[in-house]
Formats: sequence, structure tokens, C-alpha cells
Amino acid sequence: MKILLALVGVLAGGWMIVDGVHVMLRGKYIGPEKPGPWSILFVKLGVDPFRLGPLFVAFGVLWIVFLIATLTGQTWGKYGAAAVAIASLWYLPLGTVLSIAYLALLYFARL
Repeated sequence: MKILLALVGVLAGGWMIVDGVHVMLRGKYIGPEKPGPWSILFVKLGVDPFRLGPLFVAFGVLWIVFLIATLTGQTWGKYGAAAVAIASLWYLPLGTVLSIAYLALLYFARL
């Protein structure tokens, strides 16, 4: 269970870091020219989704920090991991799927 939790956490956090750095350096996200469905919310709020690289990097770092804390038995790690997964549900489609899987693993894992 810990290995699966680690894989999902590293995939989610790592992807957000890489995608965030990519958009900061290249002005676009990895993949299609238009960002995923998550960007619609930001556009409606008047926020340019191509300026969110630092937010992605911050979320990715939080994923990794809370994952490490959880795997090393820190009490606050599991709560932080759940919070960052919930906060990442907006990141359709990949972030949403990984967040749901991560929350399920956190719930069922005996950590």
C-alpha cells in the first residue's frame, strides 16, 4: 500500500512541478496548446492560466513534502497529504483522478 501511495504521490506532485516549470519557461503547458478543462474556471475568474506556473510548482512541492511526511510516520503528513489532494481536485483530468486515488489510498492504508 505504501508503494502505491508513493507512486501516486510522486506522479501527481512530480507532474505538477514539471508542468509548472515548463509553463514558466516555455509559456505553455506540456501537451496541447490549450490547457485542460481546469483552465476554464481560471479564465472565468479573469486569471490567465499560463501565469499559474508558480502555483503548480508550489502544489507539486506540497504533494512531495506531505508524501514524505506520511511515509515517515509524521502525524501531520497524512492530514497535509489529504488537504493537498483535496485542493488539487480542480486539476481536471489528471489531477482529479490522481487526487481521488490518493485520498482512497490514504483512507485505506494503515499508516
